[in-house]
Amino acid sequence: MYKRVLLKLSGEALDEKNSNNIIDVNSLNSICEKIKILHDDGMEIAVVIGAGNIWRGKVADKIGIERVPADYMGMLGTVINAVAMSSALKRIGVESVVYSAIPEIKDVTFAYDADKVKSDLSQGKVCFLAGGTGKPFFTTDTAATLRAIETNCDAILMAKNGVKGVYDKDPTVYSDARFYPEITYKEMRDMNIQIMDQTAIELIEKTNIEILVFSMQNVENFQQAAKGVNVGTICKKER
Repeated sequence: MYKRVLLKLSGEALDEKNSNNIIDVNSLNSICEKIKILHDDGMEIAVVIGAGNIWRGKVADKIGIERVPADYMGMLGTVINAVAMSSALKRIGVESVVYSAIPEIKDVTFAYDADKVKSDLSQGKVCFLAGGTGKPFFTTDTAATLRAIETNCDAILMAKNGVKGVYDKDPTVYSDARFYPEITYKEMRDMNIQIMDQTAIELIEKTNIEILVFSMQNVENFQQAAKGVNVGTICKKER
């Protein structure tokens, strides 16, 4: 069983297609219950969540917002999601704290500090790492990878909505998409597989951190993935 993991979630995980709200209460509570199960098993958990339920770059393109301010809007969206999840976890008895790479959000988040995060994780607090990298032009994939390295995580658990793991192309579009139960970072980079961006792959490629990609629909997947069981795809460095 991994001791310390970083859980990477997309913002869409909090969304519900039939809801008019940017955060669906049932989706929110469901994810937090899954995190609580891992926490109660003794897992040290950091969380990076995207902001796709609130803000997407293609919307910025349509309304004419330039890339840099659009990226900062996305970073702020991740803060909103992190604060919502932290609050929901506290309601079910799990202590949590929100750190942000955007430091000046007084009374809402703490400025990101890797040493403080590691200390909180060792004390059993779930740590939300919001605000991306704090800089434009980087995705939450890159932020998650960077934070996993900085906080000495054993693995990144990448919970996907409706996809069971890594494919050579989008399985929702191509019926002949090939599924990979195991793949190296070098193979992902060479084949330009889009499960995460190339910058993130380059960051993690030489580390011993594994990435487990799995469907978040099954609650048991979270527990199994945390134990290192392959319930989707295991991504790791080339031996």
